[in-house]
Amino acid sequence: MPEKDSDAWFVFAGGGTGGHLYPGLAVAASLRELKPDCRITFLSTARPIDRQIVGPYGYEIVPQPVQPWNSRPWKWPGFWKAYRASIRQAARLFAERQPSAVLSLGGYAGAPPIMAARKLRVPTAVFNPDAVPGRANRRLIGKVDTVFVQWDSTLDVLGRPGHARVSGCPVRPEFLSLSREEGCAACGVDPKRPVIAITGASQGASSINRAAMALTDFWAEMSEWQIIHLTGKADCDEVRRAYAGKLPHAKVIDFTSKIAWVLAAADLVISRAGASTLAELCALGRASVLMPYPYDRKKHQHANAQVLASTGAALIVEDRIDPIANAKALRPVLKEMMISAERRRRIAHACRALSRENAADLIANALIEMSDVLD
Repeated sequence: MPEKDSDAWFVFAGGGTGGHLYPGLAVAASLRELKPDCRITFLSTARPIDRQIVGPYGYEIVPQPVQPWNSRPWKWPGFWKAYRASIRQAARLFAERQPSAVLSLGGYAGAPPIMAARKLRVPTAVFNPDAVPGRANRRLIGKVDTVFVQWDSTLDVLGRPGHARVSGCPVRPEFLSLSREEGCAACGVDPKRPVIAITGASQGASSINRAAMALTDFWAEMSEWQIIHLTGKADCDEVRRAYAGKLPHAKVIDFTSKIAWVLAAADLVISRAGASTLAELCALGRASVLMPYPYDRKKHQHANAQVLASTGAALIVEDRIDPIANAKALRPVLKEMMISAERRRRIAHACRALSRENAADLIANALIEMSDVLD
């Protein structure tokens, strides 16, 4: 067994989307506050979005060959080959120096480093932000030392195992401190006028983008409102053309690492219902209209959205995929929300009440305790 270095080394396993990476970044920031000399490594996917998100923070990034699960049987040999290669990659890294703890951030890239760590008896944990765990996390939950979940209802789904605890979902420090005025200043919008933010998360959402384009005349009617639209790279130019000359107060952006400032500036948000996005909305206390991802047969984002909607902390509009149908469904909901500041205030207050501000610190402290590297 490799010897432990005197300095702590924490490994985060996962990636592929901002929803997996951003909670890990929040925990990493807390670890650096608690143990400034610790080493932090992200064993990520090979997707460019991982380096785009993690890179600016200066942490070590090691892409894994692991691939997403594919339901087509003829793809299975390739999946298992890449999966085993990722386990071997992690095992080689851990043979050189033993990590203090390994935290899976969920998804297909979270499992191989956990499997390698178990063989060395390295402390392991998995963070599950979704209300209903996905396939990868369900398989890991019985193999790790500790399970962290965002919502109390998830414990019921899991049968309340003894090694699971409710942590909330870690958010980066800026989500806990930014004011609306600071968000408006950073985004270049007028703080005296209301702002709606439209986002499909880090990679954009085509059906939301097309619904927003179909609502161009509606946005023009609501001319007091400023728009910040995060489109993702694929649809950015098309959305800009659709708004050009009609919506002078619309800002269209393909990607930003400053999403906290965008949401802080917003009085209303249209969004998917990814678990980390909901945690960010709760941390800032923002009213939202949620359009859960429509292509997931198990409807994980629907379950996430329902956690907020059940307490009056958000509204849900089903994504019908068709832009005209979506625009028709969104228009009356948005009009009511955009007209009534009091309605927005009530929903924002209920949303803020769901926030767990200490989530990152809770998980960071738990990892330190698990690793037995306290000074």
